[in-house]
Order: sequence, then structure tokens, then C-alpha cells
Amino acid sequence: MPTAEEPTRCTWCGDDELYVAYHDNDWGVPVRDDATLFEILTLEGAQAGLSWLTVLRRRTGYRRVFENFDADVVAYFNDARVETIMNDPRVIRHRQKINSVITNARAILELRGRGEYSSFADYIWGTASTGIDGPSSATTMSRQLVRDGFKFVGPTICLSFLQASGVRNDHTPDCFRFVEIEALH
Repeated sequence: MPTAEEPTRCTWCGDDELYVAYHDNDWGVPVRDDATLFEILTLEGAQAGLSWLTVLRRRTGYRRVFENFDADVVAYFNDARVETIMNDPRVIRHRQKINSVITNARAILELRGRGEYSSFADYIWGTASTGIDGPSSATTMSRQLVRDGFKFVGPTICLSFLQASGVRNDHTPDCFRFVEIEALH
């Protein structure tokens, strides 16, 4: 039970300082910036099979290794760059996950190049608007992302992505952030 000084939070964040800071400042805030959305998608994919805290502790390293998630730069990473990343302890050294970041950067460029969407954010929010109220929306988004060339975007990853990027407000109604996030929508 939170004290008078401590607000009520979603229970998943526990009391780890890094988790609490992430919950209070980032998780669920509606994001409309391409690089930040690319970062969230990458980190959610990196989490597959791991704890979120493991990934969160490497967030700064991911930003450095993947050029602050500038898709225009990451899309041109080559095999030599992948090998360098594979030896970098600042990230999860999993070849398929690393390759998926590059593949996803290329998919972002392809989306913009087709002219259907002016940005990755427009694509995400447009895709999500087809039904963001349940787990089926994560399945729908996953299928669309796969059709558009993205990797490591299964329904579980997409659900976490929708929550983290604020497309869905999944803060619990008693969490102090719930009303704040609702106001941002």
C-alpha cells in the first residue's frame, strides 16, 4: 500500500527504481515520434524470452549501438556492423534480434517510400486505430507488421508495444498515471 508520499502505481512495476522511473515517465505515454516508436518496438522485441528489467538496463546501450534509432541510418547497417554489435555487451547479443532491428528499419523506409504514410508514427497510429481495445488488436497489428516486412513482431510483442507506446492506456484505473494518460489521448 503506497504511503501518503507514494502514489498508487500499476503493480507490475514493483519497487525497483528503474522500473518505477520507467513506469512513471515513459510507459503508456502516447508516442508520435518515429525514432521513439522504433526504439520501443526494438526493445519489446529484445525482451522476447527475457525479463523487461534485463532489457531496460541496456536501453542506453541500445540507443548508442542503434544510432538513437534513426531508421535512415540503421537500415544501412551491414554484416560487419552486425558482427560488431554481436560483440557489444551493451545490448542483448542475439543475432536474430539484432538483424530484426535492421530489417525493421528497412521496413520503415519502405513504408515511407510507398507514400501511403508520411511517417512510421502515422502508420502505427493508423494501423492501431483499426481496433485498439483488446488483445485481438495486437494480433491484427502483428499480422500487418509482418505483411509489411517487420520481424520480431508477434502478438505478445505487439501488445506490449501498444501499451508502452501509449496507443493503449493499460495503466490500472487506480494508478496515478491512468487519468494523466487518458488526458493525453
